[in-house]
Parts: sequence; C-alpha cells; structure tokens
Amino acid sequence: MANRQDMIRAVDLALAGDWDGAHKIAQQDETDPTSCWIHATLHKIEGDADNARYWYARTGQSYEAFPDPKAELAAIKAVLSY
Repeated sequence: MANRQDMIRAVDLALAGDWDGAHKIAQQDETDPTSCWIHATLHKIEGDADNARYWYARTGQSYEAFPDPKAELAAIKAVLSY
C-alpha cells in the first residue's frame, strides 16, 4: 500500500521522466483513488489511452480534464501536499 509520501515520490519521479519508477509506486495500491489517478496519468503519458481511461474510471477524475500531463501531475502533487 502506497502512503502519501510514496505517492508524492511517484509524482516527482514522473515529472523527472522516470515513468517506470513512478509506475512501480502507483500500482502498489489499486484501491486508493489518488494512487489510481497517478496510475491513470502515467498511462496517459505513455500514450495508452484505453488503459488510462480504465484507471481514470477508478478516480473520480476525467481523462479530458488535463490536456497537459505535467499540469495534471502538479495538481495531484498539490492534492497530496494539502
């Protein structure tokens, strides 16, 4: 189970371009909506829209809400840092 600090680390890794590192953390907790949101964004970055949409369906977020994945990651980090 990923905790808040782990999820922030996943976002930081994604922003740094370490997709694999971020993905390993994000997939640790497939029940937490924020972790699923990170996971969804990572698949959006990867270009796998179908997989991303699967994860977005578990988040309460929208695939279309953030056209820029970096802005979306920043929004996720803000939620986690609150």
